[in-house]
Amino acid sequence: MSVSGVSFTSFATGSTECYEAAVTWYRALGFKLVRTYNRSVGGSSVAASGASFDSLRETWLESFELSETKNGKRVPLQESHSRESEGCVLKIRLITADVGGVVKKRINGEIAFFTTQLDKTSEILKAPIKDGRVVVKDPIGNTVQFVDVPTPFSDPVGSDFFSEQFLTKDEKPAASLEKKKKIAVMTSGGDSQGMNAAVRAVVRAGIFQGCDVYAVYEGYSGLVAGGDLIKKMAWEDVRGWLALGGTLIGTARCKEFRERWGRLKAAKNMITNGIDALIVCGGDGSLTGADLFRAEWPSLLEELVATGEIKDEERQLHKNLTIVGLVGSIDNDMSGTDNTIGANSSLERIREMVDYIDATATSHSRAFVVEVMGRHCGWLALNAGIATGADYIFIPERAANSKSWRTELKEVCRRHREKGRRKTTVIVAEGALDCDLKPITSEDVKDVLVELGLDTRITTLGHVQRGGTAVASDRLLATLQGVEAVKAVMDLTPNDSSPLIGISENKITRQPLVEAVKMTKEVATAIENKDFDRAIALRDSDFIESYENFQSISLHDDGSQVLPEAKKLNIAIIHVGASSAALNAATRAATLYSLSHGHRVFAIQNGFSGLVRHGSVSELNWIDVEGWHNRGGSDIGTNRSLPSLDLGTVAYYFQKFEFDGLIIIGGFEGFTALHELSEARDQFPQFQIPMTLIPATVSNNVPGTEYSLGCDTCLNSLVDYCDAVKQSASASRRRVFVVEVQGGHSGYVASYISLVTGAVAAYTPEKKITLKTLQEDIALLKENYNKDQGENRTGKMLIRNESASDIFTTDLIADIISEASNKRFETRTAIPGHVQQGGAPTAVDRVDASRFAIKCCKFIEDWNEKIDDSQLDGSDKALRFKFVSGKKVSTVGDNTPSAAVLGIKGSELKFTCIEDLWNHEADINLRKGITIHWEEYNEIADVLSGRLILRNRAVLDAN
Repeated sequence: MSVSGVSFTSFATGSTECYEAAVTWYRALGFKLVRTYNRSVGGSSVAASGASFDSLRETWLESFELSETKNGKRVPLQESHSRESEGCVLKIRLITADVGGVVKKRINGEIAFFTTQLDKTSEILKAPIKDGRVVVKDPIGNTVQFVDVPTPFSDPVGSDFFSEQFLTKDEKPAASLEKKKKIAVMTSGGDSQGMNAAVRAVVRAGIFQGCDVYAVYEGYSGLVAGGDLIKKMAWEDVRGWLALGGTLIGTARCKEFRERWGRLKAAKNMITNGIDALIVCGGDGSLTGADLFRAEWPSLLEELVATGEIKDEERQLHKNLTIVGLVGSIDNDMSGTDNTIGANSSLERIREMVDYIDATATSHSRAFVVEVMGRHCGWLALNAGIATGADYIFIPERAANSKSWRTELKEVCRRHREKGRRKTTVIVAEGALDCDLKPITSEDVKDVLVELGLDTRITTLGHVQRGGTAVASDRLLATLQGVEAVKAVMDLTPNDSSPLIGISENKITRQPLVEAVKMTKEVATAIENKDFDRAIALRDSDFIESYENFQSISLHDDGSQVLPEAKKLNIAIIHVGASSAALNAATRAATLYSLSHGHRVFAIQNGFSGLVRHGSVSELNWIDVEGWHNRGGSDIGTNRSLPSLDLGTVAYYFQKFEFDGLIIIGGFEGFTALHELSEARDQFPQFQIPMTLIPATVSNNVPGTEYSLGCDTCLNSLVDYCDAVKQSASASRRRVFVVEVQGGHSGYVASYISLVTGAVAAYTPEKKITLKTLQEDIALLKENYNKDQGENRTGKMLIRNESASDIFTTDLIADIISEASNKRFETRTAIPGHVQQGGAPTAVDRVDASRFAIKCCKFIEDWNEKIDDSQLDGSDKALRFKFVSGKKVSTVGDNTPSAAVLGIKGSELKFTCIEDLWNHEADINLRKGITIHWEEYNEIADVLSGRLILRNRAVLDAN
């Protein structure tokens, strides 16, 4: 047995003598007896002060097989020991406590325990050291190992147990030969949503790694001031932080740290606390300061030694400083990462506010100028422009022509009004300027719109953009990056450069911090030098692509991009499967892009059943889709019907409307539909056209992609729902909720939500529920509640996927947990159902919808350019079509790559042939992909919930 931190164990003995000896022995060693039970006298006692009978009550099984120790082994009691005899069942429940009053001394390779009472020292026991552990037998015969293992629930008992004064080098376990790592985490600069999640992840991942973790309050000011502003963090200190906005450890601008004397004080405070690793979450200024701190560290320590502030031994012990950077910035202005912590949350605040503004703008036919943050970076303004269907945007990286921007703005807004739009929205970044570096203010823009005759208002969103709790994607990003930051601290050597933890297409990365900061500052330099092409080129490829997409759907309806007549296409769009939030947004983007190129766009109404039964096809115009960016559901209708309902009739309508390309938007049914059409090409030449699938499903179960449209909206809806559930659970103090989420046979949603809401467990189809897993979760719940003693307001929650088990239903899991709790806590169930499909799509879903849709349109255009010249004679080489029964059909033949799924795979956004996915990456029966790309979420959740530590302790106990 090994007991460390807050832990409980029970013993049974058939001997009253052994019972009394054991009670004396454990008490002498400093353990606290929580409860004892003696069946022979029919009573029990509660020894822990303040502990309630209910909270410590244990169910005693009458069938408990009693045992005794014989020749060093546990064997069943002999029949001569009657179950009714004196001392038959005696059970002790223990909790470790600080070993106050107990002294340890090393004597000839052994550890001796002494207790001092009434000025008299008595030896309790003496035991040899073996493999860094002290192994003894208690009076009952149990083997007890004293080890120095940190736990998340409290400081380990006797954390200096294997200190220098007791153990020689040869006697120490290998792990104890190294100095214990001490990590500090701080938030600096402007606050951003998700910083609390990052701090939580660093604290718990650090404790899991055996480190001491400190929080530096008030940013660099706290580092300079020291004292109480540098606080050692415990596991429970960050409980409940995921759902809170801003930063709970504070942030501040610090002039002192910019001076060497300030950095000198900061270094002294770090040495005083034994800290030599610093994780900084902030913007480029904060990270620049951190890297300078590291560069100066050796000289700072030399100066501190010279002035007598620290000893040379301390300098030697902390001669190297490890710095790891996390980017917390709503502007998303850091090079080397696709996203920064807080950017998506801020974008979502803007989206939400502008949606509200749109309602009143449409009512009064007004124009609104919306000013958003972004002094040197236009990411927020650009993506807000896409997400809100803005008419025009102004961003620093693409400076407006000082002579013509007013005229261009008027032309765009007038054109949109003439097409039927009742509102006008212009997004202005606070750092917007013209090519002469003259700022373009919201007032300047308003004046132009007033000249156009529009009733115009200005709304400056200001700090509301930093407000609120973090959205799901920011909670995930902050959590993954926080865990990776701790790993980096453990991995780095003194010769390694300081890393910046970033993300590229959903994969966590490490980039040299200095290079990332340098590249970021070059953008501002390029703008100052009026080199705007370089400024936008220095942004990542997503930024450039988004800018081009905005132009395609908002500015290029002027006829400037119309293709020659021979290249104009008929493009069909159909929704297949269950509704999800981004179907309309994707349809709108595909329609606007196609119309700007002169193509005709046809909406197949009500899925394949609508096509087969009614021939429901309608042509879409600009005004038809004008407001679809902010509408959830499907305005053209969707259902689960497939082409196999009547392939012949489907082919008939494809030929009737002369479709040159097809965009399917949907989930696994859409995936199946694309496969059916591809397989039927030999029989029906009408299907020999380029066809694509945009994965759009809350379940994220489409093979070929790690992300589906509608997922972000679903996850945000669930985050809000689960936060409300946890609030209810917190209010009652002793309540556990089992929340059932959608996902079919894919555990993506359950795993994701479990991680970003701090759930105790996630039950998914990929890992079957067993009694053992339930027992483990119950043990974790008990551990949490035993530690809380009713003081912590944070509720507990478990997430169950709807298809996780046919036997262990949501209600049954709740009942099992309730029964096992013995009234220590109560359970409830919560099922959000179709709330998960969300209402208005999130900003991320809208931006990705435009990205995916435009790529699919380009895919169709490209395939219509690909001709097998062997099929055409010399006179027909200019033709791109062949004819079937007098109707043109695009010439792709049975070329299967022309039927493809667009998806994110690893770090790429790519098309994958439907046949390859169907044959090699799909589990058709379970309607999902074979690859479980989210397994890391479960692994990290096990660490941050405390489950993995509890599991490791159980293994240690067993050994």
